[in-house]
Amino acid sequence: MSRLIRVFICRESLTIHKFLRSTITPTLLHNIHPLHRFISSETSINQHSFTTSYLINSCGLSPESAIKVSVRVNIKNADNPNSVISFLKNHGFSQKEIALLVVKRPELLLANVQNTLLPKFEYFYSIGVSRTDLPVILSKNASLLYRSLENQIVPCCEFFRSVLQSDEKFVAAIKRTSWAIICNFRNKVGPNLVHLQNLGVPTKCLSLMLTHYPEGLTAKHVEFKEAVEEVKKMGFDPEKTTFVLAINARSLKSRQSMCNRCSEVYRMWGWSEDDISMAFRKHPNCMLLSKKKVTKAMDFFVNKMGVQSKMIAANPRILFFSLEKRIIPRCSVIQVLISNGLVKKLPSLATLLRPCDKDFLRKFVMEYQEKVPQLLNIYKGKMAN
Repeated sequence: MSRLIRVFICRESLTIHKFLRSTITPTLLHNIHPLHRFISSETSINQHSFTTSYLINSCGLSPESAIKVSVRVNIKNADNPNSVISFLKNHGFSQKEIALLVVKRPELLLANVQNTLLPKFEYFYSIGVSRTDLPVILSKNASLLYRSLENQIVPCCEFFRSVLQSDEKFVAAIKRTSWAIICNFRNKVGPNLVHLQNLGVPTKCLSLMLTHYPEGLTAKHVEFKEAVEEVKKMGFDPEKTTFVLAINARSLKSRQSMCNRCSEVYRMWGWSEDDISMAFRKHPNCMLLSKKKVTKAMDFFVNKMGVQSKMIAANPRILFFSLEKRIIPRCSVIQVLISNGLVKKLPSLATLLRPCDKDFLRKFVMEYQEKVPQLLNIYKGKMAN
């Protein structure tokens, strides 16, 4: 429909509407409304179409994503969005990172560059976040750009920097868990970290928890303190990394449920309560593995390798290795060596699985390469079954 026709219809419809309002009953007038709804709908469709086109052509979104995102933002003209995109590109954002930001927070395109975006960028730069790191952090968590700089971002960042005692560690932490800056800091994370500090938990352990297992810090403070006391009674040393790992497994109700489900799986494989407690003390995260992962690993170790189930409880760390990429290739090599009489018995699973690839290859593959030329292919999984 041409612009001239739309204008004509709009003017004529307004004239008709005024006439009908003064001469026709409301019931009859109601039947005229579809014309106005059509005109309003036409305007809305045009605006929606402009937004969708802009998201595709200027932000790099796919047509499917643009259609979904367009219902969340109304771009009337390209001036402000263009200034936002230009600002992001000038600060090192790639087209892909800009697209991620827009998908997560499309209203970013309407933000005030000078008042909303620039002050936050400048603050992050001032505390050691590089122009390379910032796009990574923000593309994962665009909500950071909508939190108060003075009331949320600065207090959180300054506290975490004081805990970690290193800008390098702080940047590493927020690259992995930037949401920690926008969580309920004052009521949860902050008090929980202070509680661990007061117990003498060293900085390296606090850094480990904040960087890799921050979910455990989000528990309600009362419940968090109860979890800490429980872990202390179990004999965990606050100066060891296993202390914060155990807290991570116990501090949230959802984690406790995971521990209970995992315990049931271990019992199915013959572990006693003492076995379960021993495994938890050695590596608390073994109680947070999925039923599928535990079952597949235990089935391979017990039924295919002939390892006693209880032996795994003494070294639960081996359950974390990839079955396809690490466990099966290495065990396949050892089975060939045993069948050829080159190795007398199965080494401990720790000796077999924990060394890095380079050390394993040197000790168990290259050492016997001349006698068993196919070992390297077996290790790489290229031999036919």
